[in-house]
Amino acid sequence: MNLLQPHPDLKFQRHWNLAQIGLFLLPFSTFLGGTLILMVAIAIWSRKFSSLSREPVNRGFAILGLVMIAAAWFADDRGSALLGLFNFLPFFFTFAALANLIRSPQHLTRIAWIWVITSIPVTVIGILELLLNLGGSPSLLWGLISWKIFPGGNPVGRMASVFEYATILASYYAIVFILSLGLWLRERTILLGGIVLLNAIGLILTNSRNVWAIAVLACLTFALYQGWKKIVVAVGILTGIVLGAAFAPEPLASLFRKIVPRFFWARLNDQMFSDRPVNQLRSTQWRFAWNMTEQRPLTGWGLRSFSRLYTEQMQLWMGHPHNLFFMLSSESGLPAALMFYGLVGWIVAQGFWTWKALSSENRQIYFTFWTAFVACTLFSFLDVTLFDARINLMGWVLLAAIWKMQDE
Repeated sequence: MNLLQPHPDLKFQRHWNLAQIGLFLLPFSTFLGGTLILMVAIAIWSRKFSSLSREPVNRGFAILGLVMIAAAWFADDRGSALLGLFNFLPFFFTFAALANLIRSPQHLTRIAWIWVITSIPVTVIGILELLLNLGGSPSLLWGLISWKIFPGGNPVGRMASVFEYATILASYYAIVFILSLGLWLRERTILLGGIVLLNAIGLILTNSRNVWAIAVLACLTFALYQGWKKIVVAVGILTGIVLGAAFAPEPLASLFRKIVPRFFWARLNDQMFSDRPVNQLRSTQWRFAWNMTEQRPLTGWGLRSFSRLYTEQMQLWMGHPHNLFFMLSSESGLPAALMFYGLVGWIVAQGFWTWKALSSENRQIYFTFWTAFVACTLFSFLDVTLFDARINLMGWVLLAAIWKMQDE
């Protein structure tokens, strides 16, 4: 496999080379990976501004950007709200450019391999952090790559690796686990099988119920796609046993708990954290965010306002309401939230017709990317990880990859 894959349009060969390097560096360095990809996006826009600016989806995101800017302008804390736009506007810009660069199933396969390979050192570092209690702040390449590794994980007992917090790492695994599983189903190599197992161990050690559920759904989805009915039944039975250990009435729960480790069932039913205050519950945060939306449905209170208002009223700092829709509706207003989900949802829905148009040998890699992006969407309903630019950009790359795919 060539390190730098040829691009079918030679005018964009250099851009594709830089994009591949940026995608590889991205999990390890927001600055290096993000800068390279942004440079590629700027170069593509400079070459294809006229055609890109005429595309309806790009115009939709441009209108959404204007709506969000207007909402930020009317915020109580205008400076903070305008700063919050950087979690959205640059990614709209980058999405449009990358959708014109990533155009073939070969590109998808290459991106999958790049990110799957990065998951090996990410997981190894996390295991050393968690099991051997190793940590520190290593700095490489004169500080261009700088991590903060927490001995014992962050929060303690939950693997965080180079992403510094367990939830962010979990959202990374929601992507790379699915990509590695899709590649393994396509190529069936021992190497890929080992990486799938390594990623499964990693996502388990994040202790994130969100990614656990997504991983199970992904396995069921791929099993259904492959037509493996026995696997579907087996996964269904195992899932039922674990859920029974967590939620079944006695004496059934005790019976299941003889089989299922407490690590799983106590985390699922929250007995592991049974003393959690009401103001820490997601349901409390969602109600608070929706009350904000009801008070200012058109413009919201301004990006980054939830944290300030929640802290003032609930006497607890909370960075976001653990739901992207509620965050957008409360901070930028319902029109912005509905436009955002409408545009993204339309692209995802169009993916079905794109998938049907592909040849049979190329459908699986496209289905893998489509599933990985849906996993990102599901994750956003229980947490908000876009504040980490690496995860945010990975999601937009997935969306760009499924948007304008063409058969070979």
